[in-house]
Amino acid sequence: MSGPSQTAIPAEDQVSGPTAWRVLRVPVPDSLDAPEAWGVHGTVRVGEAVDREIHGHTDLALDAATTLVSMTAQQEYKKTVRLVAVAYGARGGEPDRTPAASDVVGRGMVGLPQKGNTHVAIVYAGVDPDHRGQGVGTALWEEGLRIAREAGRTVILSDSSHSPEPPAGPGALESPTGSGRVPLDDPGTRFALSRGFSLEQVMRHSAISLPPRQDVVARLREAARAAAADRYRVHLWQDTVPEDWIDEFAVLETRMSTDAPSGGLDLEEDPWDADRVRAASRSFADRGQGYLIAVAEHVATGRLAGFSMVSYPHDRPEVVVQEDTLVLREHRGHQLGMLVKIAVLDELARVRPSSRRIHTWNAQENRHMLAINEALGFEVASVDAEWQLRLA
Repeated sequence: MSGPSQTAIPAEDQVSGPTAWRVLRVPVPDSLDAPEAWGVHGTVRVGEAVDREIHGHTDLALDAATTLVSMTAQQEYKKTVRLVAVAYGARGGEPDRTPAASDVVGRGMVGLPQKGNTHVAIVYAGVDPDHRGQGVGTALWEEGLRIAREAGRTVILSDSSHSPEPPAGPGALESPTGSGRVPLDDPGTRFALSRGFSLEQVMRHSAISLPPRQDVVARLREAARAAAADRYRVHLWQDTVPEDWIDEFAVLETRMSTDAPSGGLDLEEDPWDADRVRAASRSFADRGQGYLIAVAEHVATGRLAGFSMVSYPHDRPEVVVQEDTLVLREHRGHQLGMLVKIAVLDELARVRPSSRRIHTWNAQENRHMLAINEALGFEVASVDAEWQLRLA
C-alpha cells in the first residue's frame, strides 16, 4: 500500500544554527523493509529517545509495526497522520535526497476521530532531546494544528508525561479536578501553556512487577469472589471476542467513553459496534500483539457488567500494558473491578509466564480504581497531563 510522498510541509525549510530541517508527512511504505519505511523507523527512534529521558526505559515506546498499523488500520474510526522533522545540512546531508531514519529529529501525530467526537483532534509533537530549543516542536505543532483546522476540528487535545510528580507548591500546576499536578518548569508544560492549552486532568501512570505477592492476591481474590457471590460469572478471552458476546462487549467499550472520569475534557460518547470490536482485534494481530480480557457477566440478566483488558507485544516478552478496565455504574459496589483484574493476572501467569511488569493509567481523581491498583501492589511511575485547547 503506497502512501503520501515526502513533500515538505510547510514548503520553506527551517534553519537553526548549523542544522536545517523540514517537516514531512511520514510515507506509508509497502513493508517495514522498504526504503520508504525511513519515516516509520525514524518516528520509532525519536519516540524511544523521548521515553528513555522520561521513564528510563522503552517499554511504552511504539514499535515500527504499531506505528505503521496506526496509519493504515481502523482509519474509518480514527484517521491518523504522522509527521517527522528531518534534518539535513550538518547532520543529514542534502535536502533533495531520500532521508534516513537517523535524520529524523522530531515526530508528530494528528488523530482525527471519525465516529464520535468529530469536533476533536489529538495533536502530539515530540523532539529528540538532543535537538530541542531549535523550533522543531513548534513546527511540528503548527503543521498538526493546520491539519486539525483543515479537518474542521474546534477542540485540540494533547498530553505530556512527567516523572516524578512534583510536590504541591509554587513549582507545580494543579489539576482542576483537585487531584494530581505537573511540574511548571518542565518543557512539555511550558510548551503547552505557551500555546494556550489548559490543564484539564492528570493521569497516574503506575506499574507492578510480576509475579505479584501471592498472599496478597489470594486474600483480595477471596474477598472479591465473596462480594460478587453467585450474582456474577467471570469469562476469559484471549486474542478474540466471541461472537456470542461481541455486541455486549461493544456496549462496554462505548460506556468507557461516558463512565470513566475525563475531567474537563470536551469529550462525547465514542460509539462502538461489533464491526469496530472485530477491527480492533485485527489491529492487535497486525501490530504483533496479543491480549487478554476478563469480563463479569451479570447472571440474572445475562448482560456484561464490567471488564478488564491487557495487551502485550510478542517481541517484548516481559512487557504488559493495561488497556481498559470498567465496571458499569449500575453494577458498582460488588468488587467487580478487583475480580476482573485478578482474573486477568491469574490468566496472564498461565498463558504468558514471561511477563514481568504491567503498566497502567488512571485518572488521579479515580480513587476507587487507584485503590484497587495500590492494593494489588502497583506503584506510581509517572504522571500524564491532559491538555485542551479550544480554537476560535
